[in-house]
Amino acid sequence: MSLFIPLGAVFAIAGAATLATAIRHQGERSPRYAAMLIGGMMATAFGVVMAGFAIAYETAAPLDLNAGAAP
Repeated sequence: MSLFIPLGAVFAIAGAATLATAIRHQGERSPRYAAMLIGGMMATAFGVVMAGFAIAYETAAPLDLNAGAAP
């Protein structure tokens, strides 16, 4: 198993926790929580994409580009 899968899961969980904290304090209208909202969304998306691509890379068959038909 690649190190990118657990690392992506950690990023996704940390981003979701930051996002939840920012949503809970949204009524305060503080720039800090607006930045936490943006950062939490970005970290969550980054973690999900990183883990998803790592899983896809590990499960896909190798691609042989030299097996094409030659004239």
